[in-house]
Amino acid sequence: MNTLQKLIGALLLIIVSNANAQDIVQTHQYPKDFFQYPLDLPPTTAGTFGELRSNHFHSGLDFKTNQRTGYPVHAVYDGYVSRLRVQFGGFGSAVYITHPNGYTSVYGHLEKLAPRLAKIVRDYQYQHQSFEVDIAVQPLQLPVCKGEVFAWSGNAGASAGPHLHFELRDAITQETINPQLFGLTINDKIPPTIGAIYVYHLNGNPFSEKTTKDYYRVAGSNGSYHLINTPIINFSGEIGFGITANDVNNTSANRNGVYSIQLKVDGISVYTFAVERFAFDQTHAINAHIDYPAFIATGHEIQKSFILPGNKITVYPQSVNRGFINFNDNGVHELTYVVKDVAGNTSILKFKVKSTPTAQPLDIEKNTGTLFKYDQKNEFSNSHVKLIIQPGNLYDNLNFTYATLPRRPGGYSMIYHIHNKYTPIHDSYELWIKPDSTIGPLINKAVITNTAGVSEGGVYDNGFINATCHSFGDFYVRIDTVGPYIQPLNIAEGKTMHAFKKIALKIGDNLSGIKSYNGKIDGKWILMEWDYKTKVLSYTFDESIKPGKHIFTLVVIDNKNNLSQFTSNFYR
Repeated sequence: MNTLQKLIGALLLIIVSNANAQDIVQTHQYPKDFFQYPLDLPPTTAGTFGELRSNHFHSGLDFKTNQRTGYPVHAVYDGYVSRLRVQFGGFGSAVYITHPNGYTSVYGHLEKLAPRLAKIVRDYQYQHQSFEVDIAVQPLQLPVCKGEVFAWSGNAGASAGPHLHFELRDAITQETINPQLFGLTINDKIPPTIGAIYVYHLNGNPFSEKTTKDYYRVAGSNGSYHLINTPIINFSGEIGFGITANDVNNTSANRNGVYSIQLKVDGISVYTFAVERFAFDQTHAINAHIDYPAFIATGHEIQKSFILPGNKITVYPQSVNRGFINFNDNGVHELTYVVKDVAGNTSILKFKVKSTPTAQPLDIEKNTGTLFKYDQKNEFSNSHVKLIIQPGNLYDNLNFTYATLPRRPGGYSMIYHIHNKYTPIHDSYELWIKPDSTIGPLINKAVITNTAGVSEGGVYDNGFINATCHSFGDFYVRIDTVGPYIQPLNIAEGKTMHAFKKIALKIGDNLSGIKSYNGKIDGKWILMEWDYKTKVLSYTFDESIKPGKHIFTLVVIDNKNNLSQFTSNFYR
């Protein structure tokens, strides 16, 4: 291996594990004598901080609530409610409390708020005639005391089941921080499980779905692991490693994420990953952290132990050469993976590698497309297609490929192959497609969709349809002239609704997506709540709806301004 002296000289100063196996990687110290648990239940988690989720690292702890809703939620410390938010998806209903010690606590998927909070939300919703609201609360308006009940746990928003999503954030930077570092620990004596390792043959090429990798099975238990039937791994050149690992604790059988992964070569740390804290505009970089092509192809979550040059997320407190290792000295080296959970339980995998020097030049991948650089603005255009990718949206250099595919029935352009689905985009890029001249007066109904039928939106722009896309793939122009659907569930013309607590309907759209919905009774706007999981839109009757005959009207508009309306007389 070339110049271990360079490795030693390049090490960064961090707090790392030493003789005490319970030490964990940590760059900041956090107060452990302020915060209490937010629920009265014994703390057990369905999800841990920083574990791998689709397109993001998980930003908090998911506290279990016995698979039901309605448990009192307590303020974890003195402070004031600084934000109230209601979303269709996401956290559903959430409360943010800012504390005088510099941190903000966040509580998501709530079922019900305390009356003084609920009144502020409801008044704001009626004032702005919107179910979804994001309210900045003045510091002295809603003070809370440690232990005070201000809400009840629920299952609102994009929740997979009843639980409380809980976060602690830096009140200034809004970085989210691992709550267990504040002493809100979960009973855990079980070390992580290591599943397999992978060896990536990089050799100066950008990482992509074409990168060659080898797979090695792992066996072991109780913190001690080894490779199966592989005494020494042989290779040469520039190498990166990857690992699969997960963790459980004593309170739950859920497989959660690990806290840290450290890779050492001959005792020298060359790569450290730790989910201590991160900013929300970085969280999509999970797709650079994992082997994204393998995840798309197989669903396997391989955590790479090398950092792509465009990956800026702050979960790597230490690395040497970003974890890329050149083996070329014909020597045998011992590699060690140290995997820990946040409680300090440790699993270790040791294995040997032998590098074989070669006089042959590095096998540089032949550039078969247009070279896009991760740190530059990249543009591609011809008479039919244009795209612009701003700096910061690629994680590595890219040999961009483009092709034209046959037209689909109902399409107003050819299908354009914009690279492939195996390369992630951090945020977005701009795509323009020129529609066929036959689109004529329907131009303002045009959208760009992928071949899975998902709309990316679109507006007419100087002969093209322009959309903001969040992934590569195959795209073409379609038109949306069909209004949203409205399916009444319990209301019909002339029906007596005295026995019903609410009016319920399902709404949706076939292509461009719903832009707005407005319900009225007797001409007055009413608050209709849209459930993310069931897609049911409902209004709960209140004292303003007196006995007698009423008229209910619902207008739903999609993103291409197609309108659908449902009207029904009912009796109360």
